[in-house]
This record gives sequence, C-alpha cells and structure tokens, in this order.
Amino acid sequence: MLRPPPGTPPAPLGFARISGFAAVGFAFLIVAGNVVLVPAGLPRTGSGVEEVEGFFRTHGDLVGLGSAVTPLAWVLATLFGAGAVRVLWRSERDRGEAWALLGFAGLVLQNAVFTGVVAIRLALASTAADGVGAASGLWALHDALFTLNGTFLAVALVGLSLAGLRAGLIRPWHGRWGLVSAALLSCSAVLTPLVIDHDGPLGLLGLVGWLMWVVWIVVYGLVLMRPVPAPPAPAGR
Repeated sequence: MLRPPPGTPPAPLGFARISGFAAVGFAFLIVAGNVVLVPAGLPRTGSGVEEVEGFFRTHGDLVGLGSAVTPLAWVLATLFGAGAVRVLWRSERDRGEAWALLGFAGLVLQNAVFTGVVAIRLALASTAADGVGAASGLWALHDALFTLNGTFLAVALVGLSLAGLRAGLIRPWHGRWGLVSAALLSCSAVLTPLVIDHDGPLGLLGLVGWLMWVVWIVVYGLVLMRPVPAPPAPAGR
C-alpha cells in the first residue's frame, strides 16, 4: 500500500463538511419535532384559548418530547453558520463584504428567539397540567415571537444566499430560492398583528417560507459536504 509523502497532512473530515452534516441534521430535527407535534393537533397561530388549553393539557408529554431535540438543533444551526462563514470568509474579505457574517447573525438570533418559543410551550404544558389559566397571555406571546422570528430567518437566508452566490459556492437557483423564502418570511413578520389575530390564509406566508427554508438549508449543507480542493503547495517544495 502506497504511503503519502512525508509531511503530507492527514485528510480528516474537514470543518466545512462537518458543518454541512450539521445543516442536514438541523433540518431533520426541526422537521422531526413538527412531525411529533403537528399531527397531534398543535394549535396554529391565532388559535383560540380553549383549543390551546385543551392541547397542552392533553399532550404535555408530547410537547416535552418535541422540545427535547431543540437544544441540539440550535447547536447544529450555529455549527452550520460557522462552517459557512469559514468557507466564504476569504472571498468576502477580498471583496470587502460581510454577507456571510450577516447570515450567521441571523442564525444566532433565530436560535435565541426560538428558545423563547419553546420555553413558552413548556410553560403552557406545565400550567395546563396544574390547572392554572395562563394560556391566554402565554399563547399570544408565543404567536408573536413565532411569527416575528421570520425576520431572523430572513436575515440568515439573505446573508448566506448572497455570500454563497457572490463566491460561486451555491448555484443561482439555490440563491434565488433562499431570497424568495426570505421575502415570504419577512412579509409574515411584518404582518404579525394580522397573522396572530386572524386564523386565515396569511399564516401560509410564513409556512411556505419556512418549508422553503428547510429545503434551502439542506441543499446548503450538501454543498458544504463537497470536498474542498486543497490549496496548491508553495513553489520549491
């Protein structure tokens, strides 16, 4: 078996590829969490207090199960963002831009906001089980945070889509897909008062944007998994 020349570095699983796996893992976990809760009847944005109290009183254990995967999902999202910035940083620096950093900031902020969303769900499950009537105020806060979080998803999509396009990392259709998703999520966030007060078609803006975001991050992860060519060795070696 041929050995590599002396001084040749090993070929471990690079940070970019690890962050690509993290992106796919993040998408899998957030979809899995919804697969647990949505079929059970998780109330939609704008649902009435009676429906909310009934769901969290009956399915408190499911809420806990669905929430259990979210800390790992946030770690994976952050890892994905760091890997994307690492790959794009040289191109961004050469152009004097920071779109990738903008996208990374969006990922971190959406993690923070969704921490509040999950915390409220757990609080609703706990208070409903104890017979404490806290659903009215908590669910309104949940809906507001959940819908406004589209702002930070849009920031992540715009930043990393533009950075990837300008660096030639992602394909044009992928970048356009991300920008359309960002537009839908931004519109949903701007219309938050109407979305949370009316159980109607406006909620579809955020839903479609979110589904597009899941596809976008999976494809981005697959892009980061591709082997990155090693830089040429300096002359004279």
